[in-house]
Amino acid sequence: MAKENTAPDMNASASSIERACIEKGMKMTDQRRVIARVLSDATDHPDVEGVFRRASEIDPKISIATVYRTLRLFDIANIIDRHEFGDGRARYEVAAEGSHHHHLIDMKTGRVLEFENEELENIKRRIARELGYQLVGERLELYGVPFGTGDGASESDNEG
Repeated sequence: MAKENTAPDMNASASSIERACIEKGMKMTDQRRVIARVLSDATDHPDVEGVFRRASEIDPKISIATVYRTLRLFDIANIIDRHEFGDGRARYEVAAEGSHHHHLIDMKTGRVLEFENEELENIKRRIARELGYQLVGERLELYGVPFGTGDGASESDNEG
């Protein structure tokens, strides 16, 4: 009796970044696959060192230079988005196709909160239209501190 081929379909088990790379015809080395998996699985916005730390736990042979090169390659290919949140280090996330969100950066902890707001989207389109433009791209980042953290800000200070 012939043994059934049970090898997994590479695209079925591939991370979202791996699939995007394959669709773009990029060569996928084992180390690129590990870095792609780390980014695809991230629930935060890791910096290079964070990606390196996580990737090297999976494959100790990965170098920081490989992580830098791979992140740059993925960024140039528009597979990941690179963000500068004002803390002196770039952070990365999977490029959002079809989904649009913004970031609120907690200036005390560095935590990055993602949010969507349809009213905000409408305001941005209206502003562009009123100025005689069709909006084709934008990036909005908000920076704040939680109320009640002793920085002197109160909720009433920020109301119109």
